[in-house]
Amino acid sequence: MAAEKTKSIVLENISLTEDIYSMRIKAGDIAATAKPGQFVSLYSKDGSKLLPRPISICEINSDDGTIRLVFRILGKGTLEFSKLQKGDTIEVMGPLGNGFTPEGTKALLIGGGIGIPPMLELAKQLPGVKQIVLGYRDTTFLEEEFTPYGVVYVSTEDGSKGTKGNVLNAILEHGLEADIIYACGPTPMLRGIKAYAEEKGIRAQLSLEERMACGIGACLGCVCKSKEKDHHSNVHNKRICKDGPVFYAEEVEL
Repeated sequence: MAAEKTKSIVLENISLTEDIYSMRIKAGDIAATAKPGQFVSLYSKDGSKLLPRPISICEINSDDGTIRLVFRILGKGTLEFSKLQKGDTIEVMGPLGNGFTPEGTKALLIGGGIGIPPMLELAKQLPGVKQIVLGYRDTTFLEEEFTPYGVVYVSTEDGSKGTKGNVLNAILEHGLEADIIYACGPTPMLRGIKAYAEEKGIRAQLSLEERMACGIGACLGCVCKSKEKDHHSNVHNKRICKDGPVFYAEEVEL
């Protein structure tokens, strides 16, 4: 059944850093079916902003019908969402996209920047051994929330905490091994992880970050290059919002 736009109530909206916010909303239908790696579209109350903003789902609580969204202020739309208060309403569509597929017994979960939030629900739900690598520019967030679910390693670009450098530097420094990699973050990070996974012969599922327009696969505004031809457009493209955002590394060119 296709996702429909619904009005949700904001239960909490707090700042984690100067520009990153954590919002919990009541969204029973979404919470009942959402999977780690999926996202929702949030709609502005400003009539001049017609297109929704895609936000990855950070946590899912099907018992109380809530989801948690952790997002960075990047423009006027996300700035508006950051100012919402408890009791306010917001229009939401979801869950959207394809999420992660559990496999393997020893997993490496990698999140970079605002690609870190969707890895939290995955860490909670995945069985087996979990090694979690979180990459930051400088200020860390959500780090402590991962610790109940696996061993956490941190990299920072400025070296203020953990390994100085990026997530691959942390993986190499600690000699981490796995039979499956799950990753979400900026394209340069995913490009490095794709090459690393190929070199080591490890399966990898990558969640691509991309600006989206419709969020449902109709407009072809968020495509990536793919190995196979897309049946929808008959070119070597995949629609990140509809076919993804999660792909196996070998499916896409970065």
